[in-house]
Amino acid sequence: MKRFLLDLNVFLDVILDRQPEADASAALWAAIEQGHGQGLVPAHGVTTIFYILEKARGASFARQGVERLVGVFSIAPVNDDVVKRALTLAWPDFQDAVCAAAAETSNCDALVTRDPDGYPDPPLPVIDPVAALSLLIEG
Repeated sequence: MKRFLLDLNVFLDVILDRQPEADASAALWAAIEQGHGQGLVPAHGVTTIFYILEKARGASFARQGVERLVGVFSIAPVNDDVVKRALTLAWPDFQDAVCAAAAETSNCDALVTRDPDGYPDPPLPVIDPVAALSLLIEG
């Protein structure tokens, strides 16, 4: 079974219905929810997502969004090994480095994002939601 760590932008597209990106991300979310693969969210991303949702639509909406998220996706640990690995990547965006390190440490097959340029020289494949969905449904 394929394991994907999803970047925060993919979750936010679904929960905030950010079109046109939401459709592909929602289809991927549904495929994972239906058991076609395993999806992970980096631990640090849960608090970031809550914060963004709360600012956008209030605490109740944020709580519902995070409950929905953790009901489907496993949490990829972000511990000292992950942070140290992220530092060795020396990328301009540290949050992206932490996501990549969490995906690598959690033995993911790929990292799913709409921003592949944020992942220079990644330690694992970086794909978009459409490619991830294709891998789950076709392969």
